[in-house]
Amino acid sequence: MQLVYTLRNKLLRMSWKSMVISQVPSWLQCDKLLRSVVVIPEQFKMTTFLSLLLGAGPLLLLALNPVHGSDNATLPLVLWHGMGDSCCNPLSMGSIKKMVEETIPGIDVLSLMIGKTVIQDTANGFFMDVNEQVSMVCSQLAQDPKLKDGYNAMGFSQGGQFLRAVAQRCPSPPMKTLISVGGQQQGVYGLPKCPGESSHICDWIRKKFNSGAYTDIVQKHLVQAQYWHDPLNDNLYKKHSLFLADINQERVVNETYKKNLQLLDKFVMVKFLQDSVVDPADTEWFGFLKAGQAKETETLQESVLYKEDRLGLAAMDAAGKLDFLGTEGDHLQFTREWFNAKLVPYLR
Repeated sequence: MQLVYTLRNKLLRMSWKSMVISQVPSWLQCDKLLRSVVVIPEQFKMTTFLSLLLGAGPLLLLALNPVHGSDNATLPLVLWHGMGDSCCNPLSMGSIKKMVEETIPGIDVLSLMIGKTVIQDTANGFFMDVNEQVSMVCSQLAQDPKLKDGYNAMGFSQGGQFLRAVAQRCPSPPMKTLISVGGQQQGVYGLPKCPGESSHICDWIRKKFNSGAYTDIVQKHLVQAQYWHDPLNDNLYKKHSLFLADINQERVVNETYKKNLQLLDKFVMVKFLQDSVVDPADTEWFGFLKAGQAKETETLQESVLYKEDRLGLAAMDAAGKLDFLGTEGDHLQFTREWFNAKLVPYLR
């Protein structure tokens, strides 16, 4: 836990950029940082620095004038942060919470804390079983009287797919609109900030990660391994992925998951068009690499998941419940002006 906290502080000092969302350091910088901070067992060096990269860290928004106007019928909003961030960082989720409250007066905003402290919250984003996190959140939401009539949800980066799991597994209280901001709905397969897909070093590091991603110990103790989606080892992924393969109906079709997801009024997916952190970026729109290779991608509509409607997404699309938003910029880079114009209308 202390290691994560120390690394996070160092990464923050390296990566903050004024007036925009923070850039994430290159994977080479992170690897060098990890080696300088602590001696890490060889089998965990690569997975640890990959973890630090995939979440893209906290957000820093442009300070523009708030837009006011709301009514008493506004539903509460639940936020789930990305990896390496926490519920209450004043420069990231704390800022998002405040911005929404200023823009929609009277709205209740709950920024989820996974654990009892901010440090635990940050560490759990790396090391706590995702299924346990989802169960914890489901219990918390069910006990909150403010949410009994329904709520909207917004997840950033990995928080996007975690909140989808909440919608599928825990329909009470009812989630009305789910907004996934850069969420990896089909998982990830690749290296952030890696110098080119054809680079030999990219392939070498990927193989090192693949060799352990689906072992029991890694699956249970490394969050990002639970949404690592290897198209070259599709059967291995489907058999051993503890989280993503389950919520994406890869093994069997859970009709309850399918029914519950279709209860949403809207499922909004935001893709960052110059995303260099999430690989492939198409996962933010529920697309992914075609099985059996690691170069060609397919859209959600081209996938077996959609064609067989294993999760109800085709039906939702036909009913106008799926919205795909694209925005210029790298992972989680956006302005307050864009947020107010594109996302706030879903919250009113």
